[in-house]
Amino acid sequence: MSYLVLARKWRPKRFAELVGQEHVVRALTNALETGRVHHAFLFTGTRGVGKTTIARIFAKSLNCERGTGADPCGECETCQAIDAGRYIDLLEIDAASNTGVDNVRELIENAQYMPSRGRYKVYLIDEVHMLSKAAFNALLKTLEEPPEHVKFLFATTDPEKLLVTVLSRCLQFNLKRLDEAQIRGQISKILNAEGIEADDDAIAQLAKAADGSLRDGLSLLDQAIAYAGGKLDGAVVASMLGTVDRTRIQALLAALADVDGARLLNEAAQLAEFSPDWASILDAFALALHRIQVKQLVPDMDVGSDAIDVEALAAALRPELVQLWYQMALNGRRDLAYAPSPRSGFEMTLLRMLAFRPEAAAQRTMPTQAAAQASAPQAPPQAVQQVRNEAAARARAVFEESNAAAPSRPAPTPPTSVAAPPPTPVTAVPTSAPILAPTPVASGLLVTDSEHWLELVAASGLKGPAKLLADNSGFIAHSEGVLRLSLTPEQEHLKSPSLVLQLCDAIGQQLAGQVQIRFEIGQSRGETASGRQARERVAKQSGAESGFIAEPAVQRLMQQHSAQLVPDSIRPLDNER
Repeated sequence: MSYLVLARKWRPKRFAELVGQEHVVRALTNALETGRVHHAFLFTGTRGVGKTTIARIFAKSLNCERGTGADPCGECETCQAIDAGRYIDLLEIDAASNTGVDNVRELIENAQYMPSRGRYKVYLIDEVHMLSKAAFNALLKTLEEPPEHVKFLFATTDPEKLLVTVLSRCLQFNLKRLDEAQIRGQISKILNAEGIEADDDAIAQLAKAADGSLRDGLSLLDQAIAYAGGKLDGAVVASMLGTVDRTRIQALLAALADVDGARLLNEAAQLAEFSPDWASILDAFALALHRIQVKQLVPDMDVGSDAIDVEALAAALRPELVQLWYQMALNGRRDLAYAPSPRSGFEMTLLRMLAFRPEAAAQRTMPTQAAAQASAPQAPPQAVQQVRNEAAARARAVFEESNAAAPSRPAPTPPTSVAAPPPTPVTAVPTSAPILAPTPVASGLLVTDSEHWLELVAASGLKGPAKLLADNSGFIAHSEGVLRLSLTPEQEHLKSPSLVLQLCDAIGQQLAGQVQIRFEIGQSRGETASGRQARERVAKQSGAESGFIAEPAVQRLMQQHSAQLVPDSIRPLDNER
């Protein structure tokens, strides 16, 4: 007993049956109705979105015995022969197995002959990018000036590999990946027609696993029907696909929101019993965070409902923290291949998220007296006292140095006690946050002017890109713990969160307190370290050239032999190596 797979059984036979490619259908329909049919078409897109299906329907429209039009009858002998894949004037060629120039020369020789039965001889070349360069060159002349009775239909998943000369001779249509709703609708329609029961969760999982390809979705549906042997439900499909129940993702997110490391690792251990695909779990985790962020920032948007309590998590987590966790999930997935084991890489990603504690959730789960300290892991008392002592010592040293170096500069009163208030622990801020450093509780010394700022930059000890950021920043003002700096638009790319945090740390150490940095993009408001260095280089160069020309021997050469100084040929002595 023969069985026709669902992807073939339910392949569209008319333009009206196509799913999700309305832009292509509209263009082809207009061309057929008006009779303005180009001689070469290129259909591009990922696998299973309908490239060859559209080409076959187009071939039927051209050759239907009831007349050329956008709606072939599907009943005449020509339409039925094309549907069955046995129409003599529709030549389907797989370029992956016919790459050579000899195959193309045979095609060109046959193209000159009139069609045997239909109005047009149609050449459908699938995966056309696989043709060799010689084969393309042999095809170009015929492709540019084909006989009136020949139409070329090309399909490819990789148009980037096609020669520009081929692209310029074709009308190109890019077929879209289908979204999950479109695939869900088609799967539901087929299940109803086939009389197979399935719950919404099973259909949703199949649509998601299809990854934009309806053909892949129908192949998975075939597999699920065989696997289940009856009604399709979410648990059966999840078991077949090897995916994780969404309640597990909810449990992981809840443990993170409650800052419960033991429960978090316990959930990971329970997941490990199923030998899951850790990368797919991180994908599901990122998708859940995406839904949470949408609910936070666009509350009226429908994000669906399932085992994940999006509403509660959206209320419990700070929006910027969701952004940070999302980025960590993506980076963790990318780095799984480099981890000692996939499980350890997955757990390390979760622990990295745990290190950035959700303040609101921590305030609910910790005692009231500890709530103010919930924004970061707490250090032991000895470490806290050591930080206090070091901060006080730095404050005293910087204060004394400041008075000695610049007596005219107003200086604040130095600390009177070793037990200075501890600085608020620094927490990383994602790139979307408007403020690029944590808000300080108390400031130390103030940056009073551009000269003072340049002294701090010189003594910062920064290196690499962080030093480049500092060197190109101009001083504007410093008050109430906020240091305002300027950057030109050309240097704005230096202002990444990680570099800003390095700059905050280096300057904060010199000022004996935390500092919050805000950048203003525009014309530089004060002299920058890089600007000063450039000015000093120009001055040194000018002095070297003037000193050289002033030499008596040089003067004699210029007077007696009309010697001239070659521009940029003089260098200051301290620049020579």
